[in-house]
Amino acid sequence: MKKLWILTALSIGLTACSLASSGDNQESKEEDVPASSQKEQDQTPAEEDQSSSSEDTAQTTAEEGKDTASEKTEKDKVLEDGTIQVGEPESLQVVVNKNRKLPGDYVPEDLTVPNVPFSFTEDHPKKQMRQEAARALEELFVAAEQDGIDLVAASGYRSYDRQKRIYERNVEVYGKEETDTFSAQPGTSEHQTGLAMDVTSAQVAFKLEQSFGETNEGEWLADHAHEYGFIIRYREGAKEITGYMYEPWHLRYVGKDISTDVHEQAVTLEEFFGLYPSDE
Repeated sequence: MKKLWILTALSIGLTACSLASSGDNQESKEEDVPASSQKEQDQTPAEEDQSSSSEDTAQTTAEEGKDTASEKTEKDKVLEDGTIQVGEPESLQVVVNKNRKLPGDYVPEDLTVPNVPFSFTEDHPKKQMRQEAARALEELFVAAEQDGIDLVAASGYRSYDRQKRIYERNVEVYGKEETDTFSAQPGTSEHQTGLAMDVTSAQVAFKLEQSFGETNEGEWLADHAHEYGFIIRYREGAKEITGYMYEPWHLRYVGKDISTDVHEQAVTLEEFFGLYPSDE
């Protein structure tokens, strides 16, 4: 009965959004524009007491990741604008952010469609992920369902050209400064790696919004995603490090060893590998 209700809700949501007629305009709105903007709360005294401990943990984490990071950056190339073009875009642990770009012509060779429910029915490249990540996502969805959690996938792989169209349209609508807080410039989107998937649920009407983090599905992901090799890539309160606002819906596959360490140490991927944007 629950699955029948979800399918009905999906059908209603798809009809209301008119996905078939909206094309890239709808994609840019659904995939890159948060449906809500949650302001970061002021730090409480208890959090202040923990700040020094957190800083020590982050420093230790960075040191532990230095060797791995140096291995991954040996083939990186500094571009004329000062940004970095990653030398091993196919790595499952590749760090992509505002300062670390993928080659414009990079397309993962092992893209496939995971066998999970989606928030749309048409055949679209954004259903795809790299094979290992897709299989891990399937395992995550099975475990979630067993715990009574109903997830749906919303957006996975995006090509460089499609990200370029989305970004440029968002700039036209919202301006560059605001757009850069939620939409990646072409070449700097994790979706191009094929290792990311945005997920959502009926509790937020299948939207991508920060309140998803407060739903049963969002809380379950925060607690269990690492068990299947995923991390919540854009953590709450880490905008100064990642460059993006909190996105509880954005899953990034890095493998179980890395995801477990990142989760237990409560750090970003930048902190874990010691690849801070300010250092680039």
